[in-house]
Amino acid sequence: MALFNRKKQKISEQAVIVHYNLSDDEHGSTEEREAVFRLEDSLVTLIEGHKVGEFDGNEFGGGEAVLYSYGPDADRLFAVIEQELRSFTARPAYATIRYGDVAEPSVTERRVDL
Repeated sequence: MALFNRKKQKISEQAVIVHYNLSDDEHGSTEEREAVFRLEDSLVTLIEGHKVGEFDGNEFGGGEAVLYSYGPDADRLFAVIEQELRSFTARPAYATIRYGDVAEPSVTERRVDL
């Protein structure tokens, strides 16, 4: 998978990680990638405007686009961006809401179908 704009995650941050299926088994069409980039712009505006964390980048490959957002409260972060995520047309899609660092052995996650 191609990785763009990923920064080192702070250990104390929670995450919302979104997966959208694309039209092929690679990186999707040019139109799909451009639509994902527009979605990212909207997410940045919402996340920064509500001061709930940061949008941290994407990965394209294996037939999907994955978007990464981090903040101190994953539920609040998801609440701010949920409507925008649900309005994006690529399907199937889901969000993983993670309550702690991925390195924590007992990290709790929940999946939300979009």
